[in-house]
Amino acid sequence: MRKHILRLVLIFVVIAAVALFFLSRPDRAELSVAAVSGVRPEITAPRKEIIPTVSVADAVGWPDGATPRAAEGLKVNAFARGLDHPRWMTLLDNGDVLVAETNSPPREVKGIADWVMGKLMGKAGAGVPSANRITLLRDADGDGTAEARSVLIDNLASPFGMAVTGGYLYIGNHNALVRVPFTPGQTRITATPEKVIDLPGGGNHWTRNVIANADGSRLYVTVGSASNIAENGLEAETNRAAILEVDPVAKTFRIFAAGLRNPNGLAWEPRSGRLWTTVNERDMIGSDTPPDYLTAVDFGAHYGWPWYYWGGYPDARVEPANPALQEYSKRPDYALGPHTASLGLAFADDIRLGGRFASGAFIGQHGSWNRVPVSGYKVVYVPFAANGFPPEGAKPVDVLTGFLNDEGEAMGRPVGVIGDRTGAMLVADDVGNVIWRVSAR
Repeated sequence: MRKHILRLVLIFVVIAAVALFFLSRPDRAELSVAAVSGVRPEITAPRKEIIPTVSVADAVGWPDGATPRAAEGLKVNAFARGLDHPRWMTLLDNGDVLVAETNSPPREVKGIADWVMGKLMGKAGAGVPSANRITLLRDADGDGTAEARSVLIDNLASPFGMAVTGGYLYIGNHNALVRVPFTPGQTRITATPEKVIDLPGGGNHWTRNVIANADGSRLYVTVGSASNIAENGLEAETNRAAILEVDPVAKTFRIFAAGLRNPNGLAWEPRSGRLWTTVNERDMIGSDTPPDYLTAVDFGAHYGWPWYYWGGYPDARVEPANPALQEYSKRPDYALGPHTASLGLAFADDIRLGGRFASGAFIGQHGSWNRVPVSGYKVVYVPFAANGFPPEGAKPVDVLTGFLNDEGEAMGRPVGVIGDRTGAMLVADDVGNVIWRVSAR
């Protein structure tokens, strides 16, 4: 009898081990990143992952003398080194560059998933405490390297986006939009930040980008979701997965567009004057789907999250369902590949590299943590046609690569992209703690 029980236990253990092996095997991509990019990407059937695919590049930093690789006809140099997790930048009218040295606010660990995510982010170089400051960089002699820097303002709360308008510097903290009086040329702000509006703080997506319209009468603020697919309930997603439109005088806001899981980059397309954004899509339905994307943002539009992706593909995991939304779920304009973590966004009116980069959008792809093989870890260019949209058949063009070494480790990870006062491209690298400058030869 005892031998029979031991045999049954052994059989159960073997079966459980085999099941765990197959359930925990990473989902491998069956399509190329290019196939899941463009105006009409390939959208495959979802492949449910019981245990998330995990394949994040270890953060190792840059060896002495190493740099990323610029596309043919371009060159790259370090604009500033020795920063503390630089993620986002803005250019001032006098040519100074502001950079947010920042990281996630402290995360509340509610379970094994939060614990695992914390470990993953640490492995990827995102586990360091936030410096919580904005630093000013100045290249007064115009040689392409910032020879002066100063802490413009500190003691912030995971700051990210910045906008200067109406005599104020607006800052997107993770939990509030704040402002301080500011005039370009200043190198230090001592004023206490004034709150404009509260924002939903923390969550899986804490970055809050900020952009002003032409006359400064309205500000637009990105607020990512608190979760993957609203698994903690829709109440936890109030005023999230959205772009907010803020009246800075009345200190009020409304939802400008919704259903955007994690919008980050914001920029005005120069021909049409329309607002565009980059968005990171959901996880755990395979290495091939859905694509992150670049899209024009229409007032009142809903882009599907959490119920739908890419203009109406249903996510059966989401409860309760929302069938009435399917036909109204707006399809994005351009796919950027699966799990690329596309963040930075700037148009060619600000970044003037000429030639084949004369009319389009530059996008910083931070890189995947949940795809095999990895995707992103580079800066790409998306060409635009005269109508202010990417043309059919256009694929992303590599502009700055080489962030991964031969062992697949991350020497750097690109985030924000802007143009400097000469039209060269600046790229914030939050793993290498560098801002790279890309210019024409």
